[in-house]
Amino acid sequence: MKAYVFPGQGAQFVGMGLDLYENHPLAQEFFEQANDILGFSITDIMFEGTVEELKQTKVTQPAIFLHSVILSKVLGDAFTPDMVAGHSLGEFSALVANNTLNFEDALKLVSQRAMAMQKACELQPSTMAAVLGLDDDVVEKICKETTGIVVAANYNCPGQLVISGEVNAVNTACESLKEAGARRALLLPVGGAFHSPLMEPAREELAAAIEATAFNVPKCPIYQNVTTSAVNDPEEIKANLIAQLTAPVKWTQSVQNMVKDGATSFVEVGPGKVLQGLVRKIDSGMETASAII
Repeated sequence: MKAYVFPGQGAQFVGMGLDLYENHPLAQEFFEQANDILGFSITDIMFEGTVEELKQTKVTQPAIFLHSVILSKVLGDAFTPDMVAGHSLGEFSALVANNTLNFEDALKLVSQRAMAMQKACELQPSTMAAVLGLDDDVVEKICKETTGIVVAANYNCPGQLVISGEVNAVNTACESLKEAGARRALLLPVGGAFHSPLMEPAREELAAAIEATAFNVPKCPIYQNVTTSAVNDPEEIKANLIAQLTAPVKWTQSVQNMVKDGATSFVEVGPGKVLQGLVRKIDSGMETASAII
C-alpha cells in the first residue's frame, strides 16, 4: 500500500514551484487562481522573492500548500494514494489530495490559519527548540517540571522532538535537557510557539472558519497529527484539524500506525525531502521517494 505524505513549514525555498508553473498549463491555472484568492501575487515571492519574504508565516504556509497540492494535481492518474498524512500545515495539503477539501476552500483556510498564528505569535514572546538524543518521556518530564509554558510539540522521529512555549521556559528547559544528556537542544528560527497552549487564540479563530467549511468524505483515510490513526469521518477530521493548533504533531506515531495498517512505501509530495528522512528513521526498512512529474 502506498502512503502519500505532505510537508509542513520549514520546507520552503526560493524558486519553489517555478518548474511546475513553466511546464504544466494545469499548474499555471491553479497558481493564478491562488493569486486571485489570496489577493497578492504569491507566485512572485515563491519564484523570485527573497528568503526573508518567503519566511513570513502568511506567505510560507500558503506557498508550501500550493507546491504540494498543485504537484499532486499535475500527477493526475499517477497520484494513487491508499492513505495520506501531513506534518502540521501539510495536513491541509493531504485533505485536498484525498478530496476531503476542495482547492479554494483549503487555500482560504491555510491563509486564515497563517494569519491567526502570526497574530498569536505577536501576543507573547515565544519560540521552539529541537531536542536530539533523548527519549520522549524524558523530554516530556522536563517540560512538565519547568516553570512557565513549555510542551512537547513535534514528535518527529525517535530521538528527535521539538519543544514549544514561552521564551524563558524554553531556554530553561533546554539547559535542563542538556544536563539530562541531550545531544542538542537548539532554538529554532521561528516566530512563535506553534502546537502549544499559546496558540489558543489562533485555534479559536480557525475553528469558526473550519466549522463554516464543507468537508467531504475522503477517498482514502488520513492519519491526523492529533489522533495518529486512520480517519474517514468528515466531522472527526474537522475536530482534529481544529485541535491540531494547540496539540502536538505526533508524526512518529502516525507513521508507525500507517506501517501497521499496511503501508509499504511513502511518497513525499511537496518541497524538500524532510519527511522521507523522518520516515526512514522511524522505520529503516521502509521505501521512500519524492513525487516527480
